[in-house]
Amino acid sequence: MAIVQKPALCFYICDNFNFMIKLNINDETSRLRSVILGTAKTNGGTPAVEEAYDPKSLLHIKANTYPKEEDMIQEMEAVEEVFNKYGVQVFRPKLIDNYNQIFTRDIGFVIDDIFIKANILPDREQEIEAIEHVLTQIDPERIIRFPEEAHIEGGDVMPLGDYIFVGVYRGPDYADYIIARTNMLAVKYLQETFPEKQVKSFNLRKSNTNPYENALHLDCCFQPVGEKYAILHKNGFLEEEEYQWLVDHFEPENIFEITSEEMFSMNSNVFSISPKVVISERNFTRLNTWLRSKGITVEEVPYSEISKQEGLLRCSTLPLVRE
Repeated sequence: MAIVQKPALCFYICDNFNFMIKLNINDETSRLRSVILGTAKTNGGTPAVEEAYDPKSLLHIKANTYPKEEDMIQEMEAVEEVFNKYGVQVFRPKLIDNYNQIFTRDIGFVIDDIFIKANILPDREQEIEAIEHVLTQIDPERIIRFPEEAHIEGGDVMPLGDYIFVGVYRGPDYADYIIARTNMLAVKYLQETFPEKQVKSFNLRKSNTNPYENALHLDCCFQPVGEKYAILHKNGFLEEEEYQWLVDHFEPENIFEITSEEMFSMNSNVFSISPKVVISERNFTRLNTWLRSKGITVEEVPYSEISKQEGLLRCSTLPLVRE
């Protein structure tokens, strides 16, 4: 497999150690075997207004409705119980005192058998260090990182067979948006790293202040489910032709279009254990009914408190192995 030139990436020397985790992620829905699930323990309490990373967290900080640690712990334990039910190997980050470690999808992602460390907000670097005990079980030649200026987070990256879908923000005011997490330079490195795949970027709508007008990541407005279906929110995309490309790709009859309110509640941020099993928030009544109508088993969990931080089930999971 071709990869970008070594001077541009961080590589590590591999010995003959028999590494335990054989990475394999080619899509969003194949049978899950291994995953890193975030943790809400020692979460650090309610941030100050100036510490908010996104407009939805900011809204709840100001309204004094920011989620409590004990409630988020219970929600994440419910997800782990579902993984245990289906025999999924679950890793958790090592705890950092008074630190938010819920959203593991931000810090890395797997495509094929390559783990890519994300270039995240600088003050979140400790989150990557907290999963080092997992990364040491992976062949270090299969772990890479793009140059610092190539911004990328896992919530913006979706492998789907021959495609890699990537959420970006292409505006000249990119630097003005704390919620713009992936740039076009990262798209370039993805294409060079995976030349056999078609890397397709989607320009996302961003707002530092209005959570109803902000697609923090691609998975906040789009996600494939089952074998041929997709959840989609039109207003999450700045370019109508890019939204329409997805509609045409999946075909209109296979699309579940969510409303602005459902996007705000993170309806597109469910998580697939297999093409036949999806973990979803228990209050997503319309979506869950539609999924069941397509023959998909819906494992409902409480996750509404965690959603107050503009992330849900996909955001808090980092798949390592799918069949």
